[in-house]
Amino acid sequence: MPAPATKLRRAALIAAAIGLIVVTLLLVLRPKPLPVDLLHVQASDVQTSVVASGRVLPPAKVEVGATITGRVASVRVREGARVKAGEVLVELERSELAATAAQARAAVARARARVASVRTLALPTAQAALRQAEANLRLAEQDERRNRELLAKGFISPARLDESVRQLEVTRSALAGARAQAGAQAADGAEAQQAQSQLSEAEALLATAEARLAQTQIRAPGDGVVLERLIEPGDITQPGRRMISLSLDGPVRLVVQVDEKNLPLIRQGAVAVAVADAFPGERFEAAVNYISAGVDPARGSVELRLDVAKPPQMLRADMTVSIDLPGPLLKQALLLPADAVRQLQTDSPWVLVERDGKAARVAVRPGLQTQGRVAIAEGLKAGDRVVLTREVEDGAPIRARR
Repeated sequence: MPAPATKLRRAALIAAAIGLIVVTLLLVLRPKPLPVDLLHVQASDVQTSVVASGRVLPPAKVEVGATITGRVASVRVREGARVKAGEVLVELERSELAATAAQARAAVARARARVASVRTLALPTAQAALRQAEANLRLAEQDERRNRELLAKGFISPARLDESVRQLEVTRSALAGARAQAGAQAADGAEAQQAQSQLSEAEALLATAEARLAQTQIRAPGDGVVLERLIEPGDITQPGRRMISLSLDGPVRLVVQVDEKNLPLIRQGAVAVAVADAFPGERFEAAVNYISAGVDPARGSVELRLDVAKPPQMLRADMTVSIDLPGPLLKQALLLPADAVRQLQTDSPWVLVERDGKAARVAVRPGLQTQGRVAIAEGLKAGDRVVLTREVEDGAPIRARR
């Protein structure tokens, strides 16, 4: 029979073999670390900025048209031409309206002549007739009194007195008519008022005719540049039809849409560097003068308007432009690519960091975002290694990709 020592050695060998087999199996079956991209978090000063695109906003774009219906006689401007305020752009045929205005002027002349006639001729004549009627009345009254005395003394017959009484009544009626006529011809009389009313009516008709005649000339409302010419001689125009498009002179402005996430980086009066896409070598400054109070819900963007104090000559209305607007300087900020932060747009954002060869989930609090990067306010420290690879789960073994 084997000695006890031999049995112990055999058992030990068996146990060692079994242990070796188990360790080998564990090593073979253990998950292999996933190669991942790691970012070493470092603190540094970062100059933030907002980059956006937009267009040149015309100071005022106006559509010029006629206010009356007519045939176009001539068009005096072409696209690209500079015009001055009040300059004639389009002329309509005006012969008929000119004749109407001439008739109205003649009617005014007649009405003024009648007013002058009432003041200088009719009124003095009526006043002279009134004085004559008053004199005739005095004579008739004297004749009637004398005849009454003569009748009382028996020198005349009653028929003679009756005749003098009738004559007195006639002169009294004539005086009343003369007074009425003189009153009518006075400055505040009916005749004068009628003449003045006719003059006012004629002047109003003349003003209307001249206004319509003036409407045959379509003029520029201000200094500017012709953008479009949409009418030609011989065309029939009518109210509401667009004839000429003008870009009026004035301060040049840019309008851009920026992501609402960049609002903390924008302040009133900030100066951006702008460039037109058509002239990438021509850079100019533009200052923020307006930040919209609302957010476009469809695009999640906010409208900015910027003043260009010294616009370059090549700048044109509606040109596409890009701006680079500097924001605040972040002191010793921890910046990550926005893609490295999981669920960034939720209330519980987090990142994966490397801990002892495994991916570990860490909650973070994002700060400012700029140009695709996020400042981490809480949750990380300098020296942490953040997992950038998206196809990794919490707790998975990882290793740095070579």
